[in-house]
Amino acid sequence: MSHEPLAALPVHQLSRLIQQREISPVELVDSCLDSIARREPRLQAFVAVHAPEARLAAQGAEAAIRAGHSVGPLHGIPIALKDLIEIEGQVFTGGSEAFKDRKATRTATLARKLVAQGVILLGKTHTVEFAMGGWGTNTLRGTPWNPWDLQVKRTPGGSSNGSAVAVAGRLVPWAVGTDTGGSIRMPASWCGITGLKTSTGRISTYGIQPLSTTLDTPGPMARCVEDVALLYAAMQGADPHDPLTAGLAYADPLPALQAGIRGLRLARMPESERRYASAEVLAAYDESLRALQALGAEIVTLELPFRFEDVAAFNMRIMAAESYALHHALIDDPAAPLDPDVRPRIAAGRDISARAYLEAVQQRGVMKQQFAQAMQGIDALLTPSTMTTALPLSEVDQTKAPAHYTRFGNYLDLCGLSLPNGFDSQGLPTSLQILCRSQQEDLALRIGWAYEQATVWNAQLPPGLE
Repeated sequence: MSHEPLAALPVHQLSRLIQQREISPVELVDSCLDSIARREPRLQAFVAVHAPEARLAAQGAEAAIRAGHSVGPLHGIPIALKDLIEIEGQVFTGGSEAFKDRKATRTATLARKLVAQGVILLGKTHTVEFAMGGWGTNTLRGTPWNPWDLQVKRTPGGSSNGSAVAVAGRLVPWAVGTDTGGSIRMPASWCGITGLKTSTGRISTYGIQPLSTTLDTPGPMARCVEDVALLYAAMQGADPHDPLTAGLAYADPLPALQAGIRGLRLARMPESERRYASAEVLAAYDESLRALQALGAEIVTLELPFRFEDVAAFNMRIMAAESYALHHALIDDPAAPLDPDVRPRIAAGRDISARAYLEAVQQRGVMKQQFAQAMQGIDALLTPSTMTTALPLSEVDQTKAPAHYTRFGNYLDLCGLSLPNGFDSQGLPTSLQILCRSQQEDLALRIGWAYEQATVWNAQLPPGLE
């Protein structure tokens, strides 16, 4: 499984090469399609690959750039989209066998924004059914193969499993996922890539199949922080179809990306939360704290008036209630071809009363204020992204969730960056999570970039891809 140089390069390098006409969009798309042709039968990241359309778009991009009509630095760069994101006329399953033949009737705003900047939509990637699951499994439509272990099938992370595998497997340079309880950050963690959970309203959710209209956030997934920042910048912005985007000024994270972290105050997680993580995850986490301190940041202790699991329970209450309201017709139909692990998660919403749901919504405001008070004078909270490294699928308990370190970020509407920070004794990636206040994506990316530059973890290839 040797890799092609173009398919494996980061986007910021590919952009320069295309703009300087050292490579063409056609060469890049062909490189990705060749990687997909050879690796996809094993990795199973894609629901659909739009090869003819991508080649046609690449030819158009090449002609435009040669004629001096480049529309920007992303012109000619291919991307994969999670199969919750609608592209008019294309099959749009939402990870469900019940929707295997459904075609989208609109195009998501984030996809329109990318196309307007010359980005080439290469295909749609697998997702956990209805995006309701953190392990990354899909019983009926298939579970992508985590490329860090080609012998034992392990959790790719969910629900943006296909997007993470496609990026980690060097099938595409970057992809788009969504995050309602950790669905970008957990796949990024287990697949050894970088992913950003954005704040509510930063990127429009119009044209994206919802799981929870309160908590859903789209976001970028790539192999380095700079590429994540580029994709975040390309997708954000006001959208009349999504009122949550109104009133937010465009915030470009790139000017301050390389500003360094000297003088920042970064909090380690409360001591009581360490017991949920494995020894090897904690070792990588502690080493990350030392590395950030060596870069000039002050590492401080944070005390919180609540436990992560308590916040996560409220987050799950909202997710279950809202997802059941959206999908109850299928969930209540015993003949519907649904994933047997997903059906009971959403069906739990049937028993959530209006009072219990509203309590979770109201308590959200209270806990946001409590968190803001605890974080006074602190720039970011650091945790592991996941409790363990990727598990063999045979060891997964589907009645439990792996989202201990991620769900509270959604409930409190934080932004969160997950990026590689080491490997365990089996050669599986570990991950650091950088959580900042809502609308502070630029700060999370700045911290992540500084850490990434001081380490070597994001440059590592899965065994067999070298």
